[in-house]
Amino acid sequence: MSDRFYTPDPLGPGEYVLSGAEGHHLAAVRRFGPGDRVTLFNGDGHDYPAEVLGAGKKSVTLRILRAEAADRELPFPLVVGSALPKGDRADFLVEKLTELGVTRFVPLVTARAVVRPKASVAEKFARAVVEASKQCGRSRLMAVDPPRAWDEFLALPDLPESRWVLRPGPGRVGTAGEGGAAVAVGPEGGFTADEVAAAEAAGWRAAGLGPRVLRVETAAVAAAALWSTA
Repeated sequence: MSDRFYTPDPLGPGEYVLSGAEGHHLAAVRRFGPGDRVTLFNGDGHDYPAEVLGAGKKSVTLRILRAEAADRELPFPLVVGSALPKGDRADFLVEKLTELGVTRFVPLVTARAVVRPKASVAEKFARAVVEASKQCGRSRLMAVDPPRAWDEFLALPDLPESRWVLRPGPGRVGTAGEGGAAVAVGPEGGFTADEVAAAEAAGWRAAGLGPRVLRVETAAVAAAALWSTA
């Protein structure tokens, strides 16, 4: 797989100028020159193989050769709502969820949450999604919601019908099926009994990942791996 660079612009065969941070990275950091081949993507599900025609300090002129459908997505939607761990562990969580094919990530604000994110965290995580997608080959970007309170998350009308809330202990892990799944991960202190009860009253089912207490990012990544293959 050739080096991948992201742009939000519409793409198609023909000449295209890549500027901004990605253009600078391609030209000044990676030092690609005329004749080199790269791949562009914009999140529409296609890869766009391209040839470098010329490079300046902050922009690169390319000739896009064609559009190629990229089939690297799960065959169903997988939504993960999770409380956030501290510091760089949150970036790790977003990176791994992207690699595992999660279609949508929702940062949660729960009763026992240590991290209470600001709305701007969605923009930060969106940048992390792009970087992870460049590495893992995804050509559709995982969507990132603004932080949502627990009650707000439970009431979202556009989640898959198969909905699961995790808590420590035994419990049957669910399946996604053709309609996909939504999985909720609490903070390291877990969801409160009232939060689990509210979820079950809203039609969510409880499941466990075993008797050990997992870190937030461990539980979220494990859940994504399980539900993406179940």
